[in-house]
Amino acid sequence: MTHRRPRRTKSLIGMATELAFAVPLVVGHRLTRLALTGPTPSARDKAEFHRMCSEKTTAFSKSWSAMGMAAMRSFWSPSLMMSQPGSSRMQNAALGILSKGMAPVHRTAVANARRLLRTRLK
Repeated sequence: MTHRRPRRTKSLIGMATELAFAVPLVVGHRLTRLALTGPTPSARDKAEFHRMCSEKTTAFSKSWSAMGMAAMRSFWSPSLMMSQPGSSRMQNAALGILSKGMAPVHRTAVANARRLLRTRLK
């Protein structure tokens, strides 16, 4: 029987890189779609524009919540405070908080890029 290592979360640099590629694709697709729609959007376009707004709200609220929980865990954990010197502990905590906060936004943007690349504009 082989032993599988648990899957590690993506690094902050990896998420930022994927986000840097996904965001322009999503924005370009949606702006083009908005320009082609004209004054009377179809039901499909209305659904996409509504989804655009609701996804952003959901992703950013999850992001703030995750950052708040990560901050509470890292700054108020007695075991963490004793295990590392002050500056490295603060740096690791800050990177962990940022990583937790970026994850929901990254997940949504990358999923949108994949979905919108398969979707025709008209």
